[in-house]
Amino acid sequence: MTKIFVIYTGGTIGMITDPETGALKPFTFEQIIENVPELKRMDYELTVYSFDPIIDSSDMTPEIWAFLAKLIHENYEDHDGFLVLHGSDTMAFTASALSFMLEGLAKPVIFTGSQLPISEVRTDAKENFITALEIASAKLEDGRARVPEVCIYFENKLYRANRTFKYNSAKFEAFRSPNYPVLVEAGVHIRYNDAVIGKLENTIFKVHTNVSNNIGVLKLYPGISPEIIDAVLNSDAEAIIMESFGTGNTTTAKWFLDKLENAINSGKIILDISQCKVGSVEMGRYATSSALKEMGVINGYDMTFEAAVTKLMYLLGRNYPKDRLLRRLGTSIRGELTKN
Repeated sequence: MTKIFVIYTGGTIGMITDPETGALKPFTFEQIIENVPELKRMDYELTVYSFDPIIDSSDMTPEIWAFLAKLIHENYEDHDGFLVLHGSDTMAFTASALSFMLEGLAKPVIFTGSQLPISEVRTDAKENFITALEIASAKLEDGRARVPEVCIYFENKLYRANRTFKYNSAKFEAFRSPNYPVLVEAGVHIRYNDAVIGKLENTIFKVHTNVSNNIGVLKLYPGISPEIIDAVLNSDAEAIIMESFGTGNTTTAKWFLDKLENAINSGKIILDISQCKVGSVEMGRYATSSALKEMGVINGYDMTFEAAVTKLMYLLGRNYPKDRLLRRLGTSIRGELTKN
């Protein structure tokens, strides 16, 4: 019998409407199971760990990421796969963080949740839960896991976790992965896109729980003032994610470029990602980004904001020598970016 370890952190999937106030309130995992009678017909042995109290995903922290990673590590040998029930608002951050923290992963770790509570008549929770379980249990002919990576399953699609972001709070199709293909699509049949699913490597499974949140974010916009730039660049942040325009472009104003260069010379790490959801930073393609490349700004290519945040946290927590950290930041270590 396939053994799946289910971690219930909270989120909309486990909410019920209070008949007196009309507000959503959490209920137990046992009540979730009561709303999915189909589970009795499925050949799975579920081990459940439920947070107590359960948490809203807006309250997610790096400390909880570390706890999740340790929980998976402690139960890794005894289970075939892992399913994490999580609120959708920060799911892409948590799932992306786990993709970096779990090195040498050979089993599925699938995050799912819902836009409507599982107790609602039109809920998307039941389908998300059941299909995520099926994918978490899927194996190749030789017995190895078919999807040995951290993923997000939502509304008929399985995505690589660190390629995904939440784009819609009003539709069941809450997530997208515009720069990487869908791993699995579930219709009448569950179709696996094996060519883009991560391949198993002969590496030992390791968990890294030390992360650093000492990062800042500089989102550019026309007319941004020197004072705002200074507030970010002169902060105590060790690394700055710069959300630039288009293919990684910024203003060419001398005062702005001088401030960036001074920050880099003082030891700051600056990672350039695009504000565009589709496409990639192409540093040096236009004159506006050539100066960035020359001064040592790191190319983030097509990383999502969520992946950039969690990758930086992970790398800073590893205490690498700076030259090694910069090399790893600009290369793919868990399939999170594609170099152009």
